[in-house]
Amino acid sequence: MRFSVFLNARSMAPDEDRKLIHDLTAHATQAADLGFDAIFLPDHHFNGYMPVASDSFMFASYLAAKLPQMHFGFSVVSVPLHHPVRFVERINILDQLTDGKLLVGVGSGTTPEEMIGFGVNYKEAGAISEANLAIAEQLWAKQMEDPAVEIDNGPHKGRVLQRIAPAQYSSGHARLMPVAMKETSARRAAENAWPAFIPAFTPPQIGGTEPMKHVAKYFGVYRQMLDEAGHSQEAIARALDWTTHTYQVVHVAETDEQAREELEIILRSYQDAIEREAAFNARAESDSANKKTDRTPNALTEDWIGTWCLHGSPETVIEHLKPYEELGIGNILCGTTTGPLTEERLRLGNQTLRLLSDKVMPAFKAKVDA
Repeated sequence: MRFSVFLNARSMAPDEDRKLIHDLTAHATQAADLGFDAIFLPDHHFNGYMPVASDSFMFASYLAAKLPQMHFGFSVVSVPLHHPVRFVERINILDQLTDGKLLVGVGSGTTPEEMIGFGVNYKEAGAISEANLAIAEQLWAKQMEDPAVEIDNGPHKGRVLQRIAPAQYSSGHARLMPVAMKETSARRAAENAWPAFIPAFTPPQIGGTEPMKHVAKYFGVYRQMLDEAGHSQEAIARALDWTTHTYQVVHVAETDEQAREELEIILRSYQDAIEREAAFNARAESDSANKKTDRTPNALTEDWIGTWCLHGSPETVIEHLKPYEELGIGNILCGTTTGPLTEERLRLGNQTLRLLSDKVMPAFKAKVDA
C-alpha cells in the first residue's frame, strides 16, 4: 500500500503566504526523502486554503523539478473553474515534465464562494464539469486536420482549430481520478482503468463514526465495474495501485494519548479558520443558484474526527489501516499540515511524517511501481 502527502495547509493573512509556500516546499521535500510515494495538491481560491493552490499546476511543476522521483496528484481539480483548453494544456505539460507520474483528481467543486469568483453558478457546477470533461476528451483526441472543437459551456467559450500543444506523454492522456461517489464518476474511472478516490461518507451527512461502511460500499461498486470493463489484469492492478482513500488530518505520536491531545490542538485551530471563512461563504450563498445543500460538522465532533482523521500511536494507526489494505485500497492520502501552518503545526506535521515513515509504512506490503 502506498502513502502520499496532501499539502492542505492554510494561510491566515497575506503576509503569511510566502512563508507557507516555502514551508510546504520543505515539507514535501522531507516527505520525498522519507519514502512517500506522491505529493497531492488541492485546487482552491480566495479563502487562504493552501493559497498557492490557486494554481496547483504551477506549484506542482516547481516541485516536480525538485523531486523528479515523485508522483504528483490533485485532490481534486474543481473542473468547472477551468477553461477546458487550459485544463488540457496544463495537464499535458505536467504529464511531460513528470514522465507520466501524474494523477489528476477531478470533481465539480464544493464551495460557492469559489464558483462565483469564476462566473459559475454552484447549481450548474455538476453539468459544467461533465461537459468540460467531455470537451477535454475531444481536445486530447484532436489531430491537426480534424474539424474544430467548439466550446460553449457556461462561462467557457472557444473554437480550437489545430491541436493541443504540447502533446500528452501518457497513452491517451494522463490518468484522471474521479471521486467514486456518483455512479457516473465510478463508471468513468472503471471504464478507463483509472484509479478513483473512495469516500468515507454519504451526503448529505458529511461525517460519522463508521467510515469503513461507506468506503467498502463505494469501493465495492467501483471494483465490480472495473472487473466488468474488460481490462487486462495488469490494467486493473495499475488502477487499484493508486485507488485512494483520503484523511484530511493524519497525526501520529508515540502514544495514543499524546496523539489525541495534539490532534485536538490541530483541530481547534482548523475550526477557528473554518468559522472565519463562514461569513464569506454566507455572502456567496445569498441567492438560490449558489446555495449548498449539505453541511460539514464541527471538526471537534466525533463525527468529523471519525470520518476525516487518522490518529494514534504507530501501532494504532497500523491496526486501523489493515482493513483498508485488505479491502484493496492502494494509496492512503495523508493530510499532514491541515489548518493554519504555524511553526508548531509544521513541527507536528513533520513528526507525523517521520513516524509514518519509520514505523507505519514498513508494516505494509511493498509498493508496485506504476
